[in-house]
Amino acid sequence: MYQPKFIEVSHDISVEVKPLYLEEESNPVVHKHVFAYFITIKNMGNHNVQLLRRHWDIKDSTGEDHEIDGEGVIGIQPDISPGKEHTYNSFCVLKSYKGSMQGYYTMERDDGKMIKVRIPEFLLNAHLLN
Repeated sequence: MYQPKFIEVSHDISVEVKPLYLEEESNPVVHKHVFAYFITIKNMGNHNVQLLRRHWDIKDSTGEDHEIDGEGVIGIQPDISPGKEHTYNSFCVLKSYKGSMQGYYTMERDDGKMIKVRIPEFLLNAHLLN
């Protein structure tokens, strides 16, 4: 099955997202649609960075929007050295078959500079619609 990917680069950090609809975890009868997303963060710069916080803007085609702020990703605040990457996956639950997510990571470089690294807007579309 085709799996789209979405990429954005800011502050010499690349963020790549691959979303996936989880049909076996979803239940359309009760308006529960589960989407996984797989993220690769690549440090293409010259400074070590630490991912401190995340911010998400989540849009559901039902019109319900949510914001999520929190420390790190999946319980950690990873350090990413120049030329290295950090990968993780997580999920979100929507009430409809489609929506979108975007946001940013707050990171600190090893020189003390705080940066906001953009997470590209990515579409959450259930393959059941195709």
